[in-house]
Amino acid sequence: MSNVPALPLLETEAPGAAVPCCPPLSERPFTAEEAERTARMFKALGDPVRLRLFSAVASHEGGEACVCDVSDVGVSQPTVSHHLKKLKEAGLLTSERRGTWVYYRVEPSVLAAMGQLLAVR
Repeated sequence: MSNVPALPLLETEAPGAAVPCCPPLSERPFTAEEAERTARMFKALGDPVRLRLFSAVASHEGGEACVCDVSDVGVSQPTVSHHLKKLKEAGLLTSERRGTWVYYRVEPSVLAAMGQLLAVR
């Protein structure tokens, strides 16, 4: 288990809605803690292979993808597993083992929180 904290999300009054851990970039300067949390998320997405994996999972039919469905990103299977682990540690993916396969999901609240973080207000 990793000791890297996941990107925290706060539930709002509407079920399933979320706000990012931090205010929109255009609202006010980040505190040091907010900048650390947000940087972990962007660092995880800063690798082209991770970004491709995140995109493949997010856009997969049904909102989840088996590792066998997203592993064709030009690197070996152990490297794919490493990158998926980093995305999970950053709080961007969740996973569930079903038999011999692992299925990955991007929670809708994560996508909503990311969009709100980058929103101009």
